[in-house]
Amino acid sequence: MKQCCFLFLLLLFSVNMNSQTYVKVNALTTLLTIPNIGIETSIGEKATFQFDITASFWQSFGGKPMEFYIFIPEYRYHFKEKFNSFYVGAHIGFTLFNFQKWNYLNTNLYEKGLGYVMGVTLGYQKKIANRILLDIFLGGGHSQGFYKGYYIGTNKRYDNAKNYNKSGEWLPYRGGVMVSFQLN
Repeated sequence: MKQCCFLFLLLLFSVNMNSQTYVKVNALTTLLTIPNIGIETSIGEKATFQFDITASFWQSFGGKPMEFYIFIPEYRYHFKEKFNSFYVGAHIGFTLFNFQKWNYLNTNLYEKGLGYVMGVTLGYQKKIANRILLDIFLGGGHSQGFYKGYYIGTNKRYDNAKNYNKSGEWLPYRGGVMVSFQLN
């Protein structure tokens, strides 16, 4: 996790300061105590690049693990003006998790592993002040997980896989309202 934070800070300070660059916080997920922070910078006339991290630090929520981290780099194409119009984005990201999958919610089973996501994001950005904009977005796609299954309480494996189980779903996995602050 420390290496990922270092890489994020390196990206933050190495962006071209002559381009428009925004630091972002997802207001909706932060209210749910699952922070989602990011940085978005201009890379062309109608193109931007965003990197964001979503993290749930809950080692236990209601007696069940709910810890996960999602790292997503994304290319975005803006249909009109950058940072003030509709956009579509394409991304491939990486996940780490120690949580109970949605289809095991009423059981004593949980999963620990890693995975990847790849999909699209649709959104709209609107400037609301000189250096502040709102980014309303929803994204999803294919999520592929590689995990080991355990019983809550005993931490013994419930699955018979020698290495990792695999699970893939098509689902929405990102969304919210990013409050964005322009750096330059």
